[in-house]
Amino acid sequence: MATRPESEVLAGRPFPLGAHAEAGGVRFAVTSHVADAVEVCLIDDDGAEKRVELTERTFGVWHGLVPGVTPGQRYGFRVHGPYDAGRGLRCNPAKLLVDPYARQITGRITDLEASLGYVGDPMHGPPSAVDSLGSVPLSVVSSPGGADTGVKPEVPFEEAVIYEMHVKGFTKNHPDIPEKLRGTYLGLAHPAAIEHLSRLGVTSVELLPVQAFQDEPSLLSRGASNYWGYSPLGYCAPHAAYASEPGNEIQEFRTMVAAMHAANIEVLIDVVYNHTCEGGPDGPTLCFRGYDAPGYYLHTGGGSTVDITGCGNTLDAGSPQVVRLVTDSLRYWADEMGVDGFRFDLASTMGRPGGGFFDRDSALLTAITTDPVLCRSKLIAEPWDATGDGYRVGDFGVQWAEWNGRYRDTVRDFWRGHTSVRDLAYRLSGSSDLYADDLRRPWQSINFITAHDGFTLRDLVSYNDKHNEENGEENRDGTNDNRSWNCGVEGETTDPEVLTLRAKQARNLLATLVLSTGTPMMTAGDEMWRGQGGNNNPYCLDNAVSWVDWTETDAGNALLGFTQRLIDLRSSSPALRQPEFFEGRTTPSGNPDLVWFRPDGQEMAETDWFDEGRRTLGMFIDGSNCLSRTRDGELVSDDSWLLLMHAGADPITVTLPHERYGPSYEPYLDTTTADGSPAAPGAFGPKAKLTVEGRSLLLLRVPQ
Repeated sequence: MATRPESEVLAGRPFPLGAHAEAGGVRFAVTSHVADAVEVCLIDDDGAEKRVELTERTFGVWHGLVPGVTPGQRYGFRVHGPYDAGRGLRCNPAKLLVDPYARQITGRITDLEASLGYVGDPMHGPPSAVDSLGSVPLSVVSSPGGADTGVKPEVPFEEAVIYEMHVKGFTKNHPDIPEKLRGTYLGLAHPAAIEHLSRLGVTSVELLPVQAFQDEPSLLSRGASNYWGYSPLGYCAPHAAYASEPGNEIQEFRTMVAAMHAANIEVLIDVVYNHTCEGGPDGPTLCFRGYDAPGYYLHTGGGSTVDITGCGNTLDAGSPQVVRLVTDSLRYWADEMGVDGFRFDLASTMGRPGGGFFDRDSALLTAITTDPVLCRSKLIAEPWDATGDGYRVGDFGVQWAEWNGRYRDTVRDFWRGHTSVRDLAYRLSGSSDLYADDLRRPWQSINFITAHDGFTLRDLVSYNDKHNEENGEENRDGTNDNRSWNCGVEGETTDPEVLTLRAKQARNLLATLVLSTGTPMMTAGDEMWRGQGGNNNPYCLDNAVSWVDWTETDAGNALLGFTQRLIDLRSSSPALRQPEFFEGRTTPSGNPDLVWFRPDGQEMAETDWFDEGRRTLGMFIDGSNCLSRTRDGELVSDDSWLLLMHAGADPITVTLPHERYGPSYEPYLDTTTADGSPAAPGAFGPKAKLTVEGRSLLLLRVPQ
């Protein structure tokens, strides 16, 4: 039987896209509807290139099986086709392109000029003839399979406590993790990291971007880097810099997921399907732009990219290529990498095909929620983009949870004394005004006070203004709308009164977050009193400003203990994490499921809600029929709870409710003490009067 020459390319098949080892070689498949020809370029260890033309094209997919190629082979693509900037077409075979479906990407931009696809004016200049090989990242053929990622915990959303963290920043300074593993996937898998998360009580970690990303030209030009990672290049490849061994990122990521799953902790990842690192027309040609720019990006009539992300370009949510890429990518992470859910950065763009009005039933959003794999994952939208039209809090579809920006703003405003209790009541009880009419549940409100983007908890109570000078943008970057209060002194201080007030305000904010109906999300390090020196946008600071500081301090240890107490309380008290909205329904105790109280012990009247000077609110939750269930679906009951929140500066006398609500009221959590233990332990009878300290929160248990 005759043998084929090694150089002969077999037809292969178009799907699945990417590079897949099979039949004694590797099958390559890449999409371009505008190309005239496509070459796969095999790169040797010494940088030598072998070009192999893919002659088969099916459904706009160029494909072929190249015999003799094995996993570990570095490669890229060169696309021959039209270059017409006025139409957005930028095919340029001088630019070596990363495979959009690469599962491993190596290298970075080393010569920005060589990566540019144009000469002079990006909209009118000719295509660049400079070969970018050696100056840009390369794709790598990966091996199939790998380490088992373990059994997914499948934590019910109503039980979830989310912890947003950065892979590198969480462990970079951890003294109990071997130095070689710090800042890596295996660092997160280390018992010291897992132990902290388990002791804290979080159920789900949410990792800042781990899909392969590149630094933007503006950062490269000044020697900085994109630390956060919101600058994606490859949607199927784990970021290589987080591997402890070069080239081992896939295995190490899977090992990290397995370690989390073994501790019953879910892994959610922050995904950026709204823009890429290629930026605007003046940016580099690294991947999507070189294949079929109008097939991936929104364009104006003049060929420039539409930018509703603030990052230079916007993926076209209405493009079949984009819909396929996003869903294929998500399915890969959920299936083969073991990921439990996703937080979608600037998710409103995914519902704005053509850049127009938001449509919760857009092709891309619908494709995600109807996918048989993805519909079982936790789906969390950041419901805004860089435009006013993109602010869509409360507008996503029934399967979407949302970062609740209104929750953040209201709670911050209440505790700094800038708002009354009317909107606060909605936020405390699950934001039914935003979600109840859309067949959603209260746990689909992702409640948060802080996130990676903005002040840390410590800085929120220590600074009135941002201090971002170290970012190199003359303090122009980052939001000015921080809704923070420095408690009387800007920045660090030794004043004991200010420090005491700041610690109490931090406890107030944390307690409100964890005790609110909905899903709480906290930011890594907040529980240990981590600060960033007032920097609310350290996206480019890969240094101690951004890394978690594990140095033990009295203040940090106290806040950590308080946070652990809070999360344990929520976990053991189903009435405080209800899966259904309050409806005023009568419970077995004879009381409504939720009652709001004034300081005089009387129920809030209609007019009370419009008193803009009101700074005190009582929230009674009846636990006799809280609608929480066991994992087997059986209803559970709980004690009832009375939450008293007082944001006024001076103490106030509060009268406890009538005996119909319970025989006694036992202080259970008190933010006036460092560890949250009640300052006045014991039990109070109905209608008893007690003093609530200024700017404090008190939770009382009402036994059934």
